[in-house]
Amino acid sequence: MVSTITRFAGLGIVALLSVAVAGCAGTGKVRPLSFAPISTPKTSDSDSILAALHGGILPQDAASGLTGPDRMRALEAEYQALEKAPLGQVVAWKSQSSGTAGEVSAGTPYQVGQQNCRQYTHAATIKGTPVKGQGAACRNDDGSWTPLS
Repeated sequence: MVSTITRFAGLGIVALLSVAVAGCAGTGKVRPLSFAPISTPKTSDSDSILAALHGGILPQDAASGLTGPDRMRALEAEYQALEKAPLGQVVAWKSQSSGTAGEVSAGTPYQVGQQNCRQYTHAATIKGTPVKGQGAACRNDDGSWTPLS
């Protein structure tokens, strides 16, 4: 008799957990993603891909101190972190002409509606001053990422 009650109680717990998990998966608007194969944009598309980042997430007054090539390196690092970097991996960039450098890391991918998104941070040293930007961006159908405002 006790064995039968224990068996029914165990089945009841399994059934409740199944319902709870199914409810979480179907009702939330934000779901974690796993990494899938990534397509790299064609070189001719790279300018528009980077332009979609709207200058990146570094503070505007600090980013204005970057040279053109350094600004491109910083944006490329943001794109690579958002597009390819696993959680915890840093994408670093460094100026070829000065001590300016930075690191970008992206959080766990998640989905809002049908759009893939990630939070990310960008820490840099520009003209000897450390700066940091934080934000989130969502991936567009063309492979570009647009920061959320």
